[in-house]
Amino acid sequence: MNKVFAVKSVMCASAIAAMLATAEAPNVLADPICPDAGLAGITVSLDQYTDVADSIETTTTDKEEKKAEEAKEEKKSEYENVGISIANDYVNIRKKPDTESKIKGKLYKGSAATILKRKGDWVKIQSGSVIGYINADYLAIGEDAEKLVDKYATKWAVVNTTTLKVREKKTTKSATLTLIPEGEKYEILKEKGDWYKILVDEAEGEGSDSTKGYVSADYVDVDVEFEEAISIKEEKEKLRKEEEAKKAEEERLRQLELERQQQAASNNTTSSSSSSSSSSSSSSSSYSKTTNSSSSGSSSSSSSNSSSSSSSQAADKPVQSGSGSAIAAYAQKFVGNPYVYGGTSLTNGTDCSGFTQSVYSHFGISIPRTSREQAGAGRRVDFGSLQPGDLICYASNGRVNHVAMYIGGGQVVHASNRKTGIKISTWNYRTPYCARRIVG
Repeated sequence: MNKVFAVKSVMCASAIAAMLATAEAPNVLADPICPDAGLAGITVSLDQYTDVADSIETTTTDKEEKKAEEAKEEKKSEYENVGISIANDYVNIRKKPDTESKIKGKLYKGSAATILKRKGDWVKIQSGSVIGYINADYLAIGEDAEKLVDKYATKWAVVNTTTLKVREKKTTKSATLTLIPEGEKYEILKEKGDWYKILVDEAEGEGSDSTKGYVSADYVDVDVEFEEAISIKEEKEKLRKEEEAKKAEEERLRQLELERQQQAASNNTTSSSSSSSSSSSSSSSSYSKTTNSSSSGSSSSSSSNSSSSSSSQAADKPVQSGSGSAIAAYAQKFVGNPYVYGGTSLTNGTDCSGFTQSVYSHFGISIPRTSREQAGAGRRVDFGSLQPGDLICYASNGRVNHVAMYIGGGQVVHASNRKTGIKISTWNYRTPYCARRIVG
């Protein structure tokens, strides 16, 4: 302010001196104060100075606000419009934001939904095939949802190159366990720098190793997936399939028990016949005894050979009561059922070889228990000649540790791991080792 006033004083003195040189004194003395016209130049200059200062201040403020806004955007959670159910079991999805409204589906604990809009205490969501309303109290949203990702989500490595090597260790110098094709996805177990540890298949039982290894992060895309809502219609269909699978398993077990009883009865009959023949031989004459003994021995030998041959044939070439297509169709009834290490139950849980063995047993066909043994069952076929019902075995480091059943269309059904259970995959979702035909 002092500076400005100083400038004003100098300008007034100059103006008065000029006026005294060209005008009469009375006129000058009549207006002793510096006129407004004499301040016009400095006024404009000050205005311009103020404008520049304001401009600088505004620009600085704008930049700071922009940076603050950008920082806010960066901090904004990518789960801003994602809700994860935190209900004890599930929360109902309703047609309208009202507890009396029709129930369209269920969002189970840990399942996620996209938030479409908010309406008071309610949010409109979409999850799976269901669109409806949920009370916001049952959802973790935004940053709260982000905190639950590791707990409820599954991270998948999706192969984005033609063929990818699964390494034993996280280095390109490590041994290759298997090859996996483009488009297939595998659960990520760990993230270690530029490598992901993935699970291909789990162990089937004692003495077998799971197929777990490392893939380069450069050749996979990562998908984060949550369970989704299930509609009332879908839930009914799911329950129907579960009941159907349960009945199929009960029928299989009933047939196995019937076969066991028939075998026991057959053994008792053979034993009884043998005893009767022996008793008859004892009551004959010495000559007859010798003859009958010889005859009996021949008969017994013949019977024994026949039984042995029959038993051997039953083991090597069991009675086939179903076509490969029928067997493959039956196997698909159990898709979605759980994987259980060492299990053989098609409904309560099975491992890979327990699955194929149990499916074949339903048709009265006996095959070995482990994938390594099943790799020698039936007869070998080329991969280009696969038919439904054929077994495809897989190996890691040349050691067979998994088996699946071909169902046609370039696909297999198999009990893979605890995360996916019994599922359908492409036949070469990992490097196939051999194919075996059990029927046909």
